Amino acid sequence: MDFRVVGLDSPLLHTIQHIMDANSEDGEKSFNAPTRTYVRDAKAMASTPADIKEYPNSYVFIIDMPGLKSGDIKVQVEDDNVLLISGERKREEEKQGAKYVRMERRVGKFMRKFVLPENANVDAISAVCQDGVLTVNVEKLPPPEPKKPKTIEVKIA
Repeated sequence: MDFRVVGLDSPLLHTIQHIMDANSEDGEKSFNAPTRTYVRDAKAMASTPADIKEYPNSYVFIIDMPGLKSGDIKVQVEDDNVLLISGERKREEEKQGAKYVRMERRVGKFMRKFVLPENANVDAISAVCQDGVLTVNVEKLPPPEPKKPKTIEVKIA
C-alpha cells in the first residue's frame, strides 16, 4: 500500500514503505529480518515471567520454575551488569504404550536478562530454588561516602 495515496506523507511512513517494498521483492533477502536465534531468544524471554523486589540492602528476582532441578538452571552475570537466568525444561521420556492426549506445559529453553543498577554488588549474588521458585538475591553496594570539602590555604604575598 502506498501511504501517499491516502494523504499520509512523512519521512517515517516513507521509511516504512521502503522496508515493506524491500521485503516484498522476490529473491532478495532482507538484512533487517530477525535471525532464528533472535526469535528463539525473544520467545524464551517472553515466556519466562519474573517478579523483582527492591529492599533497602538488596534486589530480589523471583521466577517460577516448576519441575526443574538446580542443574537445569544457570544464573550468570555478563558484561559486568547484566543478570542472565537461563535453562531448559526437557520433555519426559514417553513410556511404552502411553501417548499424549494433550500437551500444555511448556518445554524447551528459557531465558531472562536483567540490567542491574549501578549499586548492585555483582560479587554478592546468591540463588536458591525451592518448591519450583527460583529466588536470586543481589546485594546492594554501600552508598559512597560523601566527599568532604577540600580547604585550600590562602597565602599572603
